Amino acid sequence: MDAIPPGASSKPNYAVENSELIVAGTNVQARLILLAPGQIIPWHYHSEITDHYFVLRGALKIETMNPKFTRTLVVGERHQLTPGTAHSLSNRISVDCQFLLLQGVGRYDWIKVESEA
Repeated sequence: MDAIPPGASSKPNYAVENSELIVAGTNVQARLILLAPGQIIPWHYHSEITDHYFVLRGALKIETMNPKFTRTLVVGERHQLTPGTAHSLSNRISVDCQFLLLQGVGRYDWIKVESEA
């Protein structure tokens, strides 16, 4: 079994309105996630997997640290984040945000990062 990097977890410690696992394999997974207004997925990164976001309802704010980047995706837009990119996701509008998250290919981990605030 591979060692988990310091700060890594296979079970993130944050709350979202809903998260439905669609499919999970040994090196890929898909989730349908619902963020209520004001909900945030805190700063983190993945050591091996790429995140692919597809917005289905509302708007999803994506922020990265290095490089410093902010983008708000709306319905029909998509974005990807490569391994090692520290990022935070949030719903900053007054309606729910629903998005499809595809992750892979690689071993899943969730490594917490302190914000730059």
